[in-house]
Amino acid sequence: MTAQRSRFSLAMNAFFAMLQRDLTVTGREFIPFLMQALIQPLFFLFIFGKVLPGIGLAASGFAAVMLPGIVGLTMLVAAMQGVTLPLVLDLGYAREIDDRLLAPLPIRLVVIEKVLFGSLRGMIAGTVIFPLAYVILGDRYAVRSDRLLILFGMIVLTACVGASLGLLIGTMIKPEHISLMFTLIFTPLLFTGCTYYPWGALGNIRWFQVVTLLNPLTYAAEGLRYAMIPPTGGRPFPTLGIAYILVAMTVSILGAVLLGTKTFRARVVT
Repeated sequence: MTAQRSRFSLAMNAFFAMLQRDLTVTGREFIPFLMQALIQPLFFLFIFGKVLPGIGLAASGFAAVMLPGIVGLTMLVAAMQGVTLPLVLDLGYAREIDDRLLAPLPIRLVVIEKVLFGSLRGMIAGTVIFPLAYVILGDRYAVRSDRLLILFGMIVLTACVGASLGLLIGTMIKPEHISLMFTLIFTPLLFTGCTYYPWGALGNIRWFQVVTLLNPLTYAAEGLRYAMIPPTGGRPFPTLGIAYILVAMTVSILGAVLLGTKTFRARVVT
């Protein structure tokens, strides 16, 4: 029993040392990290939430509908990139991942550390969006305050989905295919994830509405809309059912982590 406790304590010390190292590196590059994560979403908010409504080319309430999608996109992409890009490089020719594998902890804990770190990056990036969106949107900024617990839960789930997908993608992509990854993965993810439009508004394009259900970002965006958009005319904004959203996001996390762990093990164990 004492030996088991000693091994467990050693593994936990190694786990948190890895996490602390990754967080320290991110802290040293915090400004570049924020610029990479936020520049594109902030320009989207400015153009689609401020400029277009200001010149009459978009409805006045469009900013409130788009903001949750922007928050979801920012978190998911920041978390995904925080896992995918380092993992692709670590598993490359230099095999920098071997340093972590020599630590006294199981392979699955190395995977969990990667996912946890990516999730923290995603949550930080998504949280910073809120004050910046208030500055950009001004009187068009609208976020309800009676579902803060649900909002917090959606922030955590969205970041975990992004990090889990980053694990899966990072263990399947080779370094020479990184640029291709952004074209083949991030572009469809962006435009089929209900970022700039609510899922319910796609009723007249039924086939595309069904396609969006295959994108985890759809559930993140709709869940954030459920938690953020204030009622209009005494009625809540229509979204996908919150129960379906939670189930879909949980399944996405578990499926991506399990499959990503399997592909990670296949890449590192010889």
